[in-house]
Amino acid sequence: MPNNDDASGPLRAVRSFVRREGRITRAQEQALAELWPLYGIESGVEPVDVTRIFGREAPTIMELGFGNGETLVQLAAGEPNCNFLGVEVYRPGIGRLLRRVRELGLLNVRVFRDDAVDVLTNRMAPESLTKILIFFPDPWPKKRHHKRRLIQPGFARLASERLLVGGTLHVATDWEDYAMHILDVLSHVAGLRNMDGDNGFAQRPGYRPLTKFERRGRALGHRVWDLLFERVC
Repeated sequence: MPNNDDASGPLRAVRSFVRREGRITRAQEQALAELWPLYGIESGVEPVDVTRIFGREAPTIMELGFGNGETLVQLAAGEPNCNFLGVEVYRPGIGRLLRRVRELGLLNVRVFRDDAVDVLTNRMAPESLTKILIFFPDPWPKKRHHKRRLIQPGFARLASERLLVGGTLHVATDWEDYAMHILDVLSHVAGLRNMDGDNGFAQRPGYRPLTKFERRGRALGHRVWDLLFERVC
């Protein structure tokens, strides 16, 4: 996911991920082969027609970097009246998601296998999304790698432009210094309003599922910071 640490310049081609796919199971490979034609959205340079893709008009929610798809599947199953777009680059995670989508008979999920910034820039029209969800993005903890962090001023402006007025950007992280960085970045984007009354961090909304990863962290005393910002103009 390219990002930008220059508040005024265009997005730079700095990737916030490293292609290290790891092992993909036979079941995941089979899911990709069989189900991608049904649920996958091919790469391109033109905005997608969301109404045509889903065959209906409905609030559209996008999760960037859905990992193994655990959260996206729970959200889609719980909100059948919403359209869900997932963005991920790792084939094992996409394969696992597609298997679960088929097992649960979900009709409201479609998937991009592309870089998040490329998808927002080229495939999504301005003011086309009701929510953008970014849960536990790679924190790139070493200082020399901070430029790889996804949430930078240029990306934040791009995400805001893709939201409808009244739409929300929801980020969650378990790294405190990254949380403080995200809070600072989002607080300086014109048109975004912190939905926490004290202009700080929000309580976890009920709609964000607790993943196995987060439950393990909580058991060890780790904290999670949620940030909710609304596009107001």
